[in-house]
Amino acid sequence: MVQPAAGITRSKRGFQSGQWVSGTLMSLVVLMGLAHGASADRDEERRGKGRGRIELPAALTDADFHPVGANAEEKVALGRSLMFDKVLSGNMNIACATCHHPSTGTGDGLALPVGEGGFGLGPARDANEGTVEHVEGRVPRNAPPVYNLAAREFQALFHDGRLSIDFSKPSGFLSPAGDQMAIGCHVDPTPPCVENVLAAQAMFPVTSDLEMAGQAHENPVGAAGAAGDFSGPSGVWTLLAERLQAIPEYVELFKAAFPGHIHSAKDITYVDAANAIAAFEGTTWRSDNSAFDRYLRGEKSAMSKDQKKGMRLFYGNAGCADCHSGSLQTDQEFHSIAMPQIGPGKGDGASGLEDFGRFKVTGQVEDLFAFRTPSLRNVAVTGPWGHAGGYSDLRQVVVHHLETAESLRSYAFDARLALDADQGETDYQVMASPALVEDLIESCDSPQLELSEDEVDRLMDFLFALTDMHAVMDRSEIPFRVPSGLAVAD
Repeated sequence: MVQPAAGITRSKRGFQSGQWVSGTLMSLVVLMGLAHGASADRDEERRGKGRGRIELPAALTDADFHPVGANAEEKVALGRSLMFDKVLSGNMNIACATCHHPSTGTGDGLALPVGEGGFGLGPARDANEGTVEHVEGRVPRNAPPVYNLAAREFQALFHDGRLSIDFSKPSGFLSPAGDQMAIGCHVDPTPPCVENVLAAQAMFPVTSDLEMAGQAHENPVGAAGAAGDFSGPSGVWTLLAERLQAIPEYVELFKAAFPGHIHSAKDITYVDAANAIAAFEGTTWRSDNSAFDRYLRGEKSAMSKDQKKGMRLFYGNAGCADCHSGSLQTDQEFHSIAMPQIGPGKGDGASGLEDFGRFKVTGQVEDLFAFRTPSLRNVAVTGPWGHAGGYSDLRQVVVHHLETAESLRSYAFDARLALDADQGETDYQVMASPALVEDLIESCDSPQLELSEDEVDRLMDFLFALTDMHAVMDRSEIPFRVPSGLAVAD
């Protein structure tokens, strides 16, 4: 585990502590950035009183997203089943959709996921304390939403960007799998190859003991994951592919989705499964029909007057678009906005309860506590917010950007975050330490800004204008059954 060298200060780039870019407001800002694009309506898109026009991003089009390719309908149908099928977990008790469910904004509605061993869905998910199949520990970072992740501009995923396109690597990816990572189609298009970074991401939750693999003593998948064996003859991906090969209905689905190279059960690989899951996610959870999207396409009445005022603030004096830029409202960079650190952390610092974020990937001191700028698409329904889910109220996230130091120093227990009651002491240990809180404050690299209550209200109005109601309300993608015969619902 990388730790800062002795004597290295956590101070970053000379910025002051009270600053305003955020990982969640950054999430907020992301949705609208000032990218290439869409020129604005002369009246609606002025900052006001001759201070210049704001720049809006271009409306999203099909060209902004990776195509599913041949046999799209069959590939998406296969991915739909795989997304909701617990057969991909070591103990066959959790699916990808458990933590990325349409009913909870393609996240799980929890501050921190209750993964393998839990029971139930969303905020009601239980850790099964006192049972044989109990949760060994919570996943230390918030389950991020999946909306629009098939967009071409996403070149790095996970909160810390530890998975990214990297042509210097044999596989074409920088990833936790290292040299075991399957080759990307951008390096060698010969199938089976990993079609994009979203498909690459789908390969990793199944390797994690807390997320899907289970513990080493519980099943062969968990044992392989604990040993760091992903691609070997007894590796995680091989074992899961063999499970799928043994289910006749899946064999037929794979043959229909990938007729060019899958002709029999033995041809199925986990790479094919990951590509299908990504095809489903990218197609089903493409979200580009919010009021703001319609406004960008010329429907000027799609947004209310208050939402337009918030838009002008977002792209103007509030500076949100400095980080939440581009058509997906993210600069795709990493920033410290000093979001609260709750839960078990990532083993960092003297307590082991801190999370050094991007620093763990780069080893660069300026990346301490930095996390990827999230997209703000559907931000109103994707809470709790922050890399550790530290806020259950979106308005608090906005205020945090404005009053970072005060926000952290006054941070208090929030029962709505649904952390385990019996772990309360460790869950909030970092935020109860004045020294560790000051470290977070010092790391913040966003400038402070003062806004009135009315201006915050208008920003909130605009954030709600980023909600694609069809994407967040449609439940038709949830299957009644899956080919393994395992229960779809707990």
